Amino acid sequence: MVKFKIKKVKENAIIPCYAKQGDAGMDLFSTEKYILKPGERVLVSTGISTEFPEGYELQIRPRSGLALKKGISLVNTPGTIDAGYRGEIGVIVINLGQDVFEINPGDKIAQAVLNKFETAEIEVCDSLSETERGIGGFGSTGVAKQ
Repeated sequence: MVKFKIKKVKENAIIPCYAKQGDAGMDLFSTEKYILKPGERVLVSTGISTEFPEGYELQIRPRSGLALKKGISLVNTPGTIDAGYRGEIGVIVINLGQDVFEINPGDKIAQAVLNKFETAEIEVCDSLSETERGIGGFGSTGVAKQ
């Protein structure tokens, strides 16, 4: 288990929590009221800052229920909070739906997943190994099973 420290930077902040035993994502909550018209985006305050070990990132992800039912997502998904960041966590929420969406203090707005990662050792070279796919890019594998 990894030590994950949370500091409230706003009095009405709600500490992130797992909704169910074994869940990967912790719910994040708004501290403010926002009204989002279709197509609008806003930086939602969570009222918390965090501390966790190097070698981990905190990924901020949309909530699937809000995405499906209301068209609410995150602009930079997944967002990454680095281990060295100590500021307030803000969530960039966008309304991709057709109706006005209201966020109230205490509403679940996103989920956060603590993720272990490896740092790459970068090696500059003149050539790369050949593969079956090669330089085929977007759509090069088709859309149907062959």
